[in-house]
Formats: sequence, structure tokens, C-alpha cells
Amino acid sequence: MSEFKVKFRGVRGSFPVADKRFLQYGGNTACVEVNAGGHIIILDAGTGIVKVGDELIENYISSNINPQDRKSINATILLSHIHQDHLLGLTFFKPMHIPSSKISIFGGGISEVADLKENLSTLVFGKTFPLDLGDIACDIDVQNLVKGDAIVLKPDQKPVLISENNLNPEDDDVVITYYKSYVHPQDGVIMYKISYKDKSLVYATDKECYFGGDKKFIQFAKNCDLLIHDAQYTAEDYLNSHSPKQGYGHSTYDMALEAMHQTNAKNLVFFHYEPSYDDAKLDRIKELVTSTNKNAQMSYEGLEINIE
Repeated sequence: MSEFKVKFRGVRGSFPVADKRFLQYGGNTACVEVNAGGHIIILDAGTGIVKVGDELIENYISSNINPQDRKSINATILLSHIHQDHLLGLTFFKPMHIPSSKISIFGGGISEVADLKENLSTLVFGKTFPLDLGDIACDIDVQNLVKGDAIVLKPDQKPVLISENNLNPEDDDVVITYYKSYVHPQDGVIMYKISYKDKSLVYATDKECYFGGDKKFIQFAKNCDLLIHDAQYTAEDYLNSHSPKQGYGHSTYDMALEAMHQTNAKNLVFFHYEPSYDDAKLDRIKELVTSTNKNAQMSYEGLEINIE
């Protein structure tokens, strides 16, 4: 299976919204589902991940009438950081509660020395959920990413960590590399690149841009086929004299476009919308930022893109 498909499941930032004025673009928080070479890769676990899990369970049940003969659910979850809007849906991801599921979670801790598994256990499970992380039914593997790591997914195998210096991918391998930036308070954010068959996707949420561009990120994302970039604020909100958003760790639409041009990305998708921006406002923004940028588009729940 050689497809490389992307489906947006949650495109909102900060907190989810449920209101008729938000139906067109959606109110769920950050989650992007990627199917590369038959591997299910989930970027962030905001409330959008709940629908991913529901559909995976439907496919699991329909795969065989006998539970013991059903095809197990295998998924890799990549966490950009552990702010609540990127974790709100994790405990309600139904495949985690099926014993046959195999779920791998990668990300960073609160700091370079913090343990991701410990942080998830403390922040997401236990006191804020009826089950502790150790009570989760599935085969779950939580791993910290260390600088210089890459994740390699081979056909019909669990993902493995390997040093980027030792990478020698085969044709059917999916390779995931990452770049950590400290522009997002309090402890930075991880940006991921998913590469498969000479095509690449870069996921850059919760990223504020530097004056002149983030040179390390530009090099990391150079010539990618699809750039998913934070665009939480309009320039007016970002620079508002009464409540400026500088230093909040988020970009404007102009910043995202500049990142597209500097990285030479083939296509750009705006992502992680301010929760107060309803459909009418996002439509006005769309008119302004996509009319003269034919390779840029707004994300919305259910948007599917084939990377070809």
C-alpha cells in the first residue's frame, strides 16, 4: 500500500468550541490523521482524535464477526507538546481500551529531562480520568524523543527509534524526523516531518515565527510537499495594543505564508485557529489570504489531501 493521505480531524487551538457558528471549519482541537504506506500516524491528541478512534473501532468490529479473529488496531501518536488542547482527546481514544490494540506514543516531556510517560500519567490519567495509565487495556508504548532521533515504520512492524546518522531507509519505510523549537511557552514544541517515497509532510503547530524567519526550521522543512502551519491570529490581533499576542507562541497568516515561501513548500494549510474566530470571520480571512496564494488553503474538519 503506497498511499500517503492526510485527514484533518481537529483544527482549532486553545480550547474546543461547540456552536452553530463554528460548523463549517469545526470546533475540535488539534489532530491530523496521516495514512502513509498503511501506517496510521496521528499528529496530536486534541478532541479531534475521538472521531479517529470511533472510525478505527468501526473498522475493527467489521473486520471479523469473531473478536479473536479481528485485525488489531496499530497506531502511532506524535505529540507536539503537552498543553491541554493537544491532549484533551487522548483518554477517549477508544482503541486504547481494546486489549489487542498496539499504540505507540512519542513526544517530549515538560523539560529535556522529564519523562513523557510520567507526565502523561500525572497530567492526563489518574487524577483527571477514572483510569491510571497503567490500567489502559491496549499494548501501549510511550517513548521520549531525544535530539538526533528518528522514528522508522516498517511494513507490519512497530515503530523503532534510530539515530538520524544511521538512517538507511528502504523503499517502503516511513521515516519521521523532528525539530524542537523553544518559541512556544513554556517548554517548546516539536515539529514533525513525515517522509514516504520521496514525499514529505511537515507539521508545525504552535509555532511563532522569528523576524526574518526561523532559519533552523526553514532548513528542516525545505522543499516539503505539504506544510501544515500554525495560523492562530490575524496580524491585527497579534499586534493589538490593548491585548497583544506576541510571545504567545503562535503565528499569523502572513507568518505562515512567509514560512511557505522560505521553505519552498509546495502547498500550505493554515491550522490551529483562534477559538473566537467563527465561520464568518474565517471566511473573510480565507478571502484575503488564499485569493493571491493558490497553493495555500484553510484547514477544516474532514479536509482530505493526497500527497502525490
